[in-house]
Amino acid sequence: MKTVISCIWACLLSLIVIAQEKPVKIVFDVTSGDTKVHQAAVRHVKAMSEAYPNSQFEVVMYSGAMDMVLKDKSVVADDVAKLVQKDNIDFVICQGTMKRHNTKDEDLIKGVKQVPDGILEIVSKQKEGWGYIKESQ
Repeated sequence: MKTVISCIWACLLSLIVIAQEKPVKIVFDVTSGDTKVHQAAVRHVKAMSEAYPNSQFEVVMYSGAMDMVLKDKSVVADDVAKLVQKDNIDFVICQGTMKRHNTKDEDLIKGVKQVPDGILEIVSKQKEGWGYIKESQ
C-alpha cells in the first residue's frame, strides 16, 4: 500500500513539475491612471517572468495608463526600464493614446514599444492563444 501511495505522489509531483515548465504567453491590459495598478502590474510581470523564464509577457497600456511609461512621471520607471531589457517581456503603449496626450517618442521610458491600437493588440494576442489579465484595483 505504501508503494502505491508513493507512486501516486511521484506521478502527481511529476505532473506539477511538467505543468510549471510549460511556457505560457500572457498579455496584461492596463488602462488605469492609478499608480497602485501600475505597481501591481509591474510586480505581477516581474514575479511571473522569474517563475516562468521561458514564457512571454506583454503589458499593453492605453487610455488613462499613459503616465506608466512616461520617464518623467512614472512611479515604476526604474522597474519598467529593467524589465524591457529582458527578451521575454514587452511594454507597449497605444499610439492613439500617445496622440491624445501629445506625447513624443522621447517622452517614453527607453525600451517601451508602440502599437497602433492597444485594444487591437490585445485582441490579436488573444487570437494567437495568449492568456489575458486585466490589471485593476
